[in-house]
Amino acid sequence: MTLARVGYLGPEGSFSHEAVTSLDQVEAVACPSFADLLSDVASGRLDRGLVPLENAIEGTVSATIDGLIFDHELLIEREIVLPIQLHLLARPGVTRQQVTKVLSYVHALAQCRTLLQSLGVATEHSSSTSQAVREVAESSEPWAAIGSRLAGEIFGLNILEADVEDHRDNATRFVLVGRDEVPAPSGHDRTTIVCFQDADRPGSLYAILGHFAARDINLTRLESRPTKRGLGDYCFIIELEGHVADQLVADCLTDLQAHVAQVKFLGSYPVTGVVAADRREEVAIARASASQWITAIRARIRP
Repeated sequence: MTLARVGYLGPEGSFSHEAVTSLDQVEAVACPSFADLLSDVASGRLDRGLVPLENAIEGTVSATIDGLIFDHELLIEREIVLPIQLHLLARPGVTRQQVTKVLSYVHALAQCRTLLQSLGVATEHSSSTSQAVREVAESSEPWAAIGSRLAGEIFGLNILEADVEDHRDNATRFVLVGRDEVPAPSGHDRTTIVCFQDADRPGSLYAILGHFAARDINLTRLESRPTKRGLGDYCFIIELEGHVADQLVADCLTDLQAHVAQVKFLGSYPVTGVVAADRREEVAIARASASQWITAIRARIRP
């Protein structure tokens, strides 16, 4: 059996590595950057890629979303939500008081501001949390890294302080991206699109959102993003409950593309921890009740 080659942000021990190990029958391939990872998927050198899309504390991972919007024609096939626990790691023999610099990925450093303020030392960005751990392990300096327990074990570092993130409910949503496949509807699905406005005019966002409201389609995420075409030029990233195979969703996207904005489809895929089907059933019941109510009123109109 040939295993699907799935790229992740390396080296080993990153949270992306931890997330990719939850997939069955894959060969995990470490990549040096998000740009390389997405490019390798687009070119066919990798079958798929697993990339972080958003963090509960720091929000959208810009390198991922910009790559999907502007650089490549890739589709999201599924998501994985991973709880994130960050640790302060150093070589054996180095104490907390001896640390002169802390290395980590930019998002991880931002998630540990309280710790960094208490340490009062310089910080340095690395390409990933596991790369930071590797750099500390290979250095003779009394440096520390913020990373995962797995990375510490792989590169032989000790935990100086565990769970150093500012918020204990920290989690990252990863998405599996491929070239051309849309998973079949599961009944618990999310669709992600990007809307580019045809013109900057009053009510343009309202016009976009009105199509979803008119169909009782619930939006789970709405975010603006610079288009990189000029100051003040933005597109909108929209996530909604439902699958493009649902007629209601398909009609909505068709109308958007035809009348309001240029739409880029980023995928319909099973969700984690959100039961969209239950929400849609509740809406259907409410609309049926409202329909009966208005029918009863109209039945009292005189001939």
